[in-house]
Amino acid sequence: MASPQVRVGVGVFILASPNEPAHNPRFLVGKRKNAHGAGTFALPGGHLEFGETPEECAARETLEETGLKVSPVRFLTATNDYMPAENKHYVTMFTVCARENDSREPRVLEPEKCEGWDWVSWEELVGWVETESEAGEDGDLERRLFLPLLNLVRQRPGVVPGLR
Repeated sequence: MASPQVRVGVGVFILASPNEPAHNPRFLVGKRKNAHGAGTFALPGGHLEFGETPEECAARETLEETGLKVSPVRFLTATNDYMPAENKHYVTMFTVCARENDSREPRVLEPEKCEGWDWVSWEELVGWVETESEAGEDGDLERRLFLPLLNLVRQRPGVVPGLR
């Protein structure tokens, strides 16, 4: 059996518009299915492919998962995401971008991987992290977040996705 490896994931903050408020932007989240983190809410994204930049990965994964074309794609920050219960370890590179067309809505193009997409605000996300932290792993919650999103708020205080 091969030894466990650290993999690189890319999470994409797709802003509802390039003019989102700097302190409380709205962005896309979806509920994961049939993969590690099933049942949790996460950003669009996926695995960085060999030879690909994080920005290229973000644009590719966004188009594959939502049908949205995005630009400009910018690197935001990274988190260290160790998931011992699943024997997985990721470095997640977060990017931020906006829809090229503000009137286009996301579609669920991989229904085996995502239940649906919703626009949420940064303040909502931070509130979910606080609620989840208070409830603990065994707490009964309406929604749970995928570990990289939890870690973004916990490991990178002060980082807010934005294009300005």
